[in-house]
Amino acid sequence: MTTESPTPNNNEVAVSLGQRSYRITLGPAALSAADQTLKPFIENRHVVLVSDENVAAIYLDSTTAVLNRIASRVDSYVVAPGEPSKSVATCDVAWQQLLELATDRDSVVIALGGGVVGDLAGFLAATLGRGIDFIQIPTSLLAQVDSSVGGKVGINLPKSKNMVGAFWQPKAVIIDPQVLSTLDEPNYIAGMAEVIKYGLIMDLPLFETIEASVEKIMNRDYETMTQIIAWCCRCKAEVVEADETERSGRRAILNYGHTYGHAIETVFGYGRYLHGQAISIGMTCAGRLARNLGLVDQEFMGRQTALFEAIGLPTICPDERHADLIKAMKRDKKVSHGKLKLILPTEIGNVELMQAPDDETILESLHND
Repeated sequence: MTTESPTPNNNEVAVSLGQRSYRITLGPAALSAADQTLKPFIENRHVVLVSDENVAAIYLDSTTAVLNRIASRVDSYVVAPGEPSKSVATCDVAWQQLLELATDRDSVVIALGGGVVGDLAGFLAATLGRGIDFIQIPTSLLAQVDSSVGGKVGINLPKSKNMVGAFWQPKAVIIDPQVLSTLDEPNYIAGMAEVIKYGLIMDLPLFETIEASVEKIMNRDYETMTQIIAWCCRCKAEVVEADETERSGRRAILNYGHTYGHAIETVFGYGRYLHGQAISIGMTCAGRLARNLGLVDQEFMGRQTALFEAIGLPTICPDERHADLIKAMKRDKKVSHGKLKLILPTEIGNVELMQAPDDETILESLHND
């Protein structure tokens, strides 16, 4: 499946889910005009901004000022940056803090940050008061193209990533590509793993556009990145519209490389690799498995690897603890009736959900060429 390339001026993407439908507003003034965009959802209501220390230092005060124009009250809750904040312990403290801020069922939680903040804030919103309104303002590339859209929210357990969570759709998503100018280089590059993923799983023209635009991408060219972000959001919206709660298997394609990548994060800790880095390694392993099974050829592997390396993403799997990686993979959300399923490519632009082969074959896919 392919989607039409959005133009840089196409500043809205609709996510059509019946009563849970919402719009992604994208553009250079999206953050400064957030009060007007969000008026139907926050006017005269209590807002709690959830952010992390890094993002809050740059954007919390200005965003609070914008929202204060229309909200009755704006409070904030700030967590430490990084994946460890997606934990039961953080939630326990956050729930208590939100209650002390007099957060109730008429309050609105707004995530201001990257994927960790979005997942955590969304889970807090989904669980507090049995569910309160939630809005996404993603500030990282990964969050803008992927995690802020689709309503998957959750936290990690010590031995399993994203196993505790909910489907809780936001009321709106606001994306300002200009905030990428303050994103550090490692996280910017890591976010490109999810961008490339969309081309690999469902959109050959997107993949080809990325191949032809590496220099502009690395220079964070505004028009190029606005087009690519909107394109990815449209891809994600199409998948979510077809399979909101991952029942038909269609939404599972978004997890290409993630079973491997989540296992890498779990086994080696959340500090060794950024999420996008673990996913690029995971996609490399999944592509290698598909090649070994005869699903794709070496040309596929060559193009996938070349693009990862051109962007600066890692492709080398750690050469230790492979048995632990396989154990972690078997705790993945896609395990059904004790059997692991994997998303494997058949060509650039198409992947399929398949029964995983035996452990020895999976082990071979962890060995770097």
